[in-house]
Amino acid sequence: MRAPIGDFDHVRPAPEALDLLTRPVADAVRHWRGTVPAQDLVHVDTEPEWADTATFVEHYGSELLARSANCVVVAGKRGGESTLAACVVLSTTKVDVNGAVRRQLGARKASFAAMDTAVGETGMEYGGITPIGLPAGWTVLVDAAVVDLPHVLIGSGTRRGKLIVPGKALAELPGAVVLEGLGVG
Repeated sequence: MRAPIGDFDHVRPAPEALDLLTRPVADAVRHWRGTVPAQDLVHVDTEPEWADTATFVEHYGSELLARSANCVVVAGKRGGESTLAACVVLSTTKVDVNGAVRRQLGARKASFAAMDTAVGETGMEYGGITPIGLPAGWTVLVDAAVVDLPHVLIGSGTRRGKLIVPGKALAELPGAVVLEGLGVG
């Protein structure tokens, strides 16, 4: 099997790679719902030491720079209460935390969640957090530019390995809200 984007040696449909995923991601793939079939979610094995973007695209394909997305955990605060959410933006952009995120969450203040909070709450490895398999009830803000991609490379829940999914699949995730301008240059 070949990956729809990039040049990877080890490629499998995600339902056949559950043993390589963290529990929350494997559970989400196992119970996948939506218009995109689970078989269209692809797992590619990658070397963790090549995770830096420049090194990653050098090894796996330069086209991946424009077809990769990052998922970051944010915390919105209002009146002493904190709400965690995830944001998915193209890897060539940054999350508009103080604008789009703060407004969408109805927060007085928004910031990136601390690493130990992000890892502890998601059950995923730092640097591999993905929007697939996030805790129930979380809002998942997805930049419209990510949804528009035929295929997008995202984390797999671990530092080793990535998922390649149709962009439209991310718009169908539980709690997903698609926003224009979530990622800024």
